[in-house]
Amino acid sequence: MNTRLNEILEEIRALEDKVQTEMKRREEELKYRVSEGRVIFEQEMLELHEKFRSSLFFYVVRAPLLTILSAPVIYAMVVPSLLMDLALWVYQSICFPVYGIPKVKRRDHIVLDRHYLKYLNVLERINCDYCSYFNGLASYAMEIAARTEQYRCPIKHASGRAQRHSRAHHFVDYGDADAYRAKLEELRRQLKDTESEQT
Repeated sequence: MNTRLNEILEEIRALEDKVQTEMKRREEELKYRVSEGRVIFEQEMLELHEKFRSSLFFYVVRAPLLTILSAPVIYAMVVPSLLMDLALWVYQSICFPVYGIPKVKRRDHIVLDRHYLKYLNVLERINCDYCSYFNGLASYAMEIAARTEQYRCPIKHASGRAQRHSRAHHFVDYGDADAYRAKLEELRRQLKDTESEQT
């Protein structure tokens, strides 16, 4: 792989570490901790959150009419998303073991934690977890597709305009036939190391 590209990827990893450190600092500042998947706020923060919670009645009454009319369309999207969720589970349960590709952990992508925020009323909490589910599902699907692509066709796009997923930097350059043939099996082996990267 290109040495300069490796340097840039190392810089990105260092920045990601800085982001995690800053998020941890903010966690302490906002007086909460995460324990066994649950968010636990200190009592003083819970009391402060209660003061900021808006009334469910006024939240609905003050909502623009078009927001209320579009709500059924938004909530109806749960049906195809649940079908997609099921299809992704079936797909990777059947296909990934055949090719030796480690399965994507759904819990690493679909995180529902906003219902712990007491400054949101019940409808706001439902809406927030609804959005978290959809975005997490999209992330989960993208990682399943990325691993499939790394196994089947690990070639970068010619234009460079395509949205990059987590594995795209591993792929061989567009038009480099020699690298494709030489590195295909290596890229497939790298996928098997993904499981140890996750733990």
